[in-house]
Amino acid sequence: MMARMFGFGMVAVVALAQPTVAADYEIDIKGAHASINFRIPHLGFSWLVGRFDTFSGTFSYDEANPAAAKIAVEIDTASINSNHAERDKHLRGADFLDVTTFPKATFVSRSVTADGAGKAKIVGDFTLRGVTKPVTIDAVVVGGGADPWGGYRQGFAGKAKLALADFGILKELGPASKEVELDLHVEGVRK
Repeated sequence: MMARMFGFGMVAVVALAQPTVAADYEIDIKGAHASINFRIPHLGFSWLVGRFDTFSGTFSYDEANPAAAKIAVEIDTASINSNHAERDKHLRGADFLDVTTFPKATFVSRSVTADGAGKAKIVGDFTLRGVTKPVTIDAVVVGGGADPWGGYRQGFAGKAKLALADFGILKELGPASKEVELDLHVEGVRK
């Protein structure tokens, strides 16, 4: 009996000692639990805010080794929505996103540096209008756990800034409007 208990105990110790493996997640677009929002100063007087309505992505994440995380996102640039149809038409045109020529923008992570307190810097390649530049996202873990439908979810939020000229957007919007700020909210469903 003692030998059997010892055997079960050893199996449990070995199972618990196995290294954790990163889990793969799909960003929950269908449930509307993710968003890519932006804001840019409007002539220095107020903020123009908007979002991209259509995007998709995946990520891998291991809570024990956040530096091993990988992220890939694809954005439908024509889905830009600033709550003003005429402005959105202009933003889709050649002066800005040029969605006919460049229908997609992408982000693919290169490195993740975690600080151990649920925060991280995610450096990746962002491609917009056919130009790829490094972008850093300041990210924070929002939470993770079992959902009511028998799945597992993991959530993050992040912020980043992009210089418009870096991506060939040279339309003069005034000195206060050289950068766009991104506000990202991601909830992934474990595959």
